[in-house]
Amino acid sequence: MRIGIVGYGNLGRGVESAIRSNADMELVAVFTRRDPQGVSIRTQGVPVLPYTDMGKMTDEIDVMILCGGSATDLPEMTPEVAAKFHVIDSFDTHANIPAHFAVVDAAAKAAGKVAVISVGWDPGMFSLNRLYANAILSNGVDYTFWGKGVSQGHSDAVRRIPGVLDARQYTVPVEDAVRRVRAGENPTLTTREKHTRECFVVAAQGADLAAIEETIKTMPNYFSDYDTTVIFISQEEMNRDHSGIPHGGSVIRSGRTGWDGSTQHTIEYQLTLGSNPEFTASVLVAAARAAFRLAQQGQTGCKTMFDLPPASLSPLSGEELRATML
Repeated sequence: MRIGIVGYGNLGRGVESAIRSNADMELVAVFTRRDPQGVSIRTQGVPVLPYTDMGKMTDEIDVMILCGGSATDLPEMTPEVAAKFHVIDSFDTHANIPAHFAVVDAAAKAAGKVAVISVGWDPGMFSLNRLYANAILSNGVDYTFWGKGVSQGHSDAVRRIPGVLDARQYTVPVEDAVRRVRAGENPTLTTREKHTRECFVVAAQGADLAAIEETIKTMPNYFSDYDTTVIFISQEEMNRDHSGIPHGGSVIRSGRTGWDGSTQHTIEYQLTLGSNPEFTASVLVAAARAAFRLAQQGQTGCKTMFDLPPASLSPLSGEELRATML
């Protein structure tokens, strides 16, 4: 499979590394909206080209993996690229997925292409496990816990506060809430009862630390609904202790079976990720394989992880899968 990458930030670099680990794929080109001369990639012999040049390579690339952001990039980029290529994106604004799907589906069907959206770990792998658990335990309750891990969007929101030079925000599950769910208590939990937030902040010299802390803790849509701890550290400490982008979490469904519903079960899927973008990139690359195979079967239009046969994600043949994993 001949793969193109659009965008070369943390996610794009992760996709490049994942392609290198898959023998049935090759990276053909990286496209960027920045000056290509200022973008250096690690794969030798592969060109970095302007975003506007991708239309010249429709015969040379099988699947384009989009590595833009969900806020402003992907709503425009995915349908635009799906008019020329089979595409994969990681659109993760859950509430807007149905609208994004509709726009991309129209563009992909008109072009005879396959587009797979909202690929990653949530949405993505967590979505699949919610579906499996709901199908199996029809009488039950779902819970999703995120972290402990870095929230890139929340970290960026803190960095925009006047007087803040750098910041990392960690989402942390409340241990007692997780314990109660795993015990089958089926608790009704508020937002504050499920997660806390930890902010590590580098402040400018002379900045009003109390004001920064108050601004963080009262920030609507980000921190006001959570118990938030703000810790001020030096830039050296930030560079030493918080340079990575770990994340993860759990999807748990607690349910009952039996004639009188007396038998308790818990299904849990857990991820502990050393690098959020690198793991997300690996899911994107597996989905690219599935999209290519669906296209070979003559399918078109928009898909999600729900629509990809599990075997289509793997480089192994059906015979190999049955012999080694079934």
